[in-house]
Amino acid sequence: MRITRLLVAASLLISVEAQAEIIDIDNAELARLQAKGVPVIDIRTPEEWRDTGVIKGAHLMTFSFTGGFDKAGWLKQEQQVAKPGQPVVLVCRSGRRSKAVADYMESQSVKGTIYHATGGMNAWKAEGRPVVAPIAP
Repeated sequence: MRITRLLVAASLLISVEAQAEIIDIDNAELARLQAKGVPVIDIRTPEEWRDTGVIKGAHLMTFSFTGGFDKAGWLKQEQQVAKPGQPVVLVCRSGRRSKAVADYMESQSVKGTIYHATGGMNAWKAEGRPVVAPIAP
C-alpha cells in the first residue's frame, strides 16, 4: 500500500513538472536569455514589425485570437522553434498579447518554460535597445 502511494505521489509530481511554467521577465533578462540561446518569438503583426523593427534573431510568428486564426498550426510552428520542454520567450508590442498567448500555450498543455516579456517592444525601444529591420517570415 505504501509503495502504491509513493508511485501515485511521484506521478503527480512528474505531471506537475511537465506543465508549462510562465515567468514574467524584463528586457535585461530577455537579452540574457537570448544570449544563452533561448529563442525569442515576436507575435506581433507584420505592420508592427515594420513600424518598430524587431529584436535581432527573433522568430516572427504572428498570433491572433481573432476568428479563423489557425492556433493549432501556430503551436506546431512554435514547436519547430522550441522543441517540447525547451524554454521560449514571447514578445509583443506592450506585453498584453504575449501574456495571453503564454496563458493559451499553458492551456494547450505546452510543456517547458514560457518567458513573457512584460513591457514588450514598447519597453525594449524605450530603453534604447537595438532593433533590426524585419525579414519577412
